[in-house]
Amino acid sequence: MNRRAVFHLVSYMTLVIGVAIIGCAGVSYAYKEPLAIQMSLIYSGLIAIVCASVVWMLTRGDINLSRRDGFGIVTFGWLSATLFGSLPYIFSGVIPHPVSAIFETMSGFTTTGASVLSDLENIPRGIHFWRALTHWFGGMGVLVLCVAILPFLGVGGMQIYRAEMPGPSKDRLTPRITTTAKLLWGVYALLTLVEAALLKFAGGMDWFDAFCHTFGTMATGGFSTRSASVGAFDSAMIDTIIIVFMFLAGVNFSLHYYALTGKPQRYFQDPEFRFYFIFLAGATLFLTFNVWASDFASLGRCFRDAAFTATSILTTTGFCTADFDQWPNASRLLLVVMMFVGGCAGSTGGGMKVIRVFIMFKKMVREMKLFMRPSAVIQMKLGGKPVEQEIISHISAFFAIFVLIFAVGSFIMTFFTPNLETAATCVIATLGNIGPGLNAVGATQNYAAIPPLGQGILTVFMLLGRLELYTVLILFLPSFWKK
Repeated sequence: MNRRAVFHLVSYMTLVIGVAIIGCAGVSYAYKEPLAIQMSLIYSGLIAIVCASVVWMLTRGDINLSRRDGFGIVTFGWLSATLFGSLPYIFSGVIPHPVSAIFETMSGFTTTGASVLSDLENIPRGIHFWRALTHWFGGMGVLVLCVAILPFLGVGGMQIYRAEMPGPSKDRLTPRITTTAKLLWGVYALLTLVEAALLKFAGGMDWFDAFCHTFGTMATGGFSTRSASVGAFDSAMIDTIIIVFMFLAGVNFSLHYYALTGKPQRYFQDPEFRFYFIFLAGATLFLTFNVWASDFASLGRCFRDAAFTATSILTTTGFCTADFDQWPNASRLLLVVMMFVGGCAGSTGGGMKVIRVFIMFKKMVREMKLFMRPSAVIQMKLGGKPVEQEIISHISAFFAIFVLIFAVGSFIMTFFTPNLETAATCVIATLGNIGPGLNAVGATQNYAAIPPLGQGILTVFMLLGRLELYTVLILFLPSFWKK
């Protein structure tokens, strides 16, 4: 790994983080919050900027990146962002314990939405805005943003793009990766502005709540400004707006770009989108009638809560309008299954990704056919096109590693949680970047009761899930560090 080039580019990411933190001090000033809160944000931002400047000066030179360097930049870049991004929590006293502050920050950047905070209504708005902004940066990827705004990174931009963007394949909208990064971030920003305006003018939120919840929606994060999450507003209009944009955030952003350029038919031409749409619709109907049959509320209210919860969990957003931990066991089990599936490749959603699950399902069907007819030649196709055996093998290995980490993680977390249900669901909720789990980490709970060591372990799971395992795991291979 070219350490000098890697940390030189990490310094740019750290600089962006520092500037953004100082910008949040402006929000704190606008709302006339105590000077101590404003200065905690300014000091945090300045520390990040100074450290970034020192690293930048010490590592200047020609930038020539390999694929291996791309993985190093992304992993160390996210660790740097989390370290410096935790400073506002510590300096302001909102989260005094460093491990808990790092947990909260990693949860923000990885768009997990798991939190150690309670009584959110009394947290300073400057800190709230930084908390929401970590979601928005992490959703499309801070380093992809750097590729978009720093043209010279085009020389190694593809290595960064491959390592940070989710999914088994990386769509390039244009031959130039810098242009692709700009287009994706442009679509992301446009949808953000549209949703914020709708929440303000149609939903009745103020601008602060509108943007904080929009950042959480478009990044599929789930941090809210209210302790009861979106349910605190008890508004059908707000629920509907957020459902629509959670659904859009869980779709491959390349399809949004094509739709905006006059090709909306690309949505239903895409097999992953069709599977995503049908699976979500089926899950919503099942949850509606299963919850309604348990006499929880009227059919209309059950449908509203089921649609919101199903969309929130499948897209790994984690917003809540109902305490789904009180739902029937069949509904709760379905929600856990949806945590594993996640959003589409190329979306801001977490989980295994719909395309991987779809391909594994087709592989299972293919293997059963081959079991009946061993001599048959059956080629797997997706959207009418053959799927390369290399991709199938890669996805199979990804599944095996994901499940192994989940199993080992669940065992480890039994030492830090009150029961197996909490242990298992807190692991999939962090590894899949969902946020809420069941029982002690359910929809109305948080992660504050888990001791710091357990929070530290879950922080690693969040990073593994957001960077899709390999980007982080290869750093533990001795061969990665050899020249």
